[in-house]
Amino acid sequence: QVQLVESGGGLVQAGGSLRLSCAASRSIFSNNAMAWYRQVSGKQRELVAGITRGGITDYADSVKGRFTISRDNAKNTVYLQMNSLKPEDTAVYYCNVRFGTNLNWGQGTQVTVSS
Repeated sequence: QVQLVESGGGLVQAGGSLRLSCAASRSIFSNNAMAWYRQVSGKQRELVAGITRGGITDYADSVKGRFTISRDNAKNTVYLQMNSLKPEDTAVYYCNVRFGTNLNWGQGTQVTVSS
C-alpha cells in the first residue's frame, strides 16, 4: 500500500529553483510532523527540513535561507520550495515522518543541479 508519493524533481542549473511535493495518506499526514530527507548514492540519508502539524519548521544548516518547507493539511501534502540551488543539493529527495520510526520509504524524486 503506497503511503508516500514524491514528485517535482528534475534537472536545474545552479541558482535555479524547484518545488517538490509529497502526497501522503490522510492517516499519516494528520497525525504526524513531516519532513524531507535526501540521499546521495553511497551516503546516509539526511534530514533536510521538518514541519510539525502546527507549522513549526526546522532546517539543516546547509539549506537554511534557501529551502522552505510547508504543508497543506486539506490536501495531505507537504512541499519543499528549493531556491538558489547548488550542485551539492543533487540527491534523491524523500518525504517521511519527522519523528519516531520512519514509514516505508517512497520512490523519492531525483534532483540534479548542474554547475
